[in-house]
Amino acid sequence: MHEMSLAGGILKLVDDAAARDPFTRVKCLVLDCGALAGVEVHALRFALEAIAPGTRLDGAEIVVHEPPGQAFCMGCGQRVEIMSRVDPCPACGSFKLQPTGGLELTVRELIVHDDEEV
Repeated sequence: MHEMSLAGGILKLVDDAAARDPFTRVKCLVLDCGALAGVEVHALRFALEAIAPGTRLDGAEIVVHEPPGQAFCMGCGQRVEIMSRVDPCPACGSFKLQPTGGLELTVRELIVHDDEEV
C-alpha cells in the first residue's frame, strides 16, 4: 500500500512547514488528488488518520478534492475529461490519449493552530 508512504511524505511536508513557520497543530489539510494520480483516496485518508495520533495532524480535518483527468486526444485533436488512463476519448472513441491533467497529488491548503491558540 503505497498510500502509507504518501501519507508519511505529507506528514514530512507538514513538519517542514512547521519548522519554517512554527505552529503546533493542523486544523485542516486540503489535498488535490487527481483521478490519474494512481492514488486510492480512501486508502490515503486511512493512512493519514493512522499516522496522525501524536503528530501535528492529530485531530485535523482532512479534505481531499479529486479533480478529473484531462487528456489531449490525438485522434480528434480535442482536450477531453477522462476518469482513467484506459478510458477512450468521449468525443471520438479513440484510445490515442495523452494525459495532461489530473496527475497530481498536492497539498493545496494547510490551516494551522498558532502556538497561542492551543
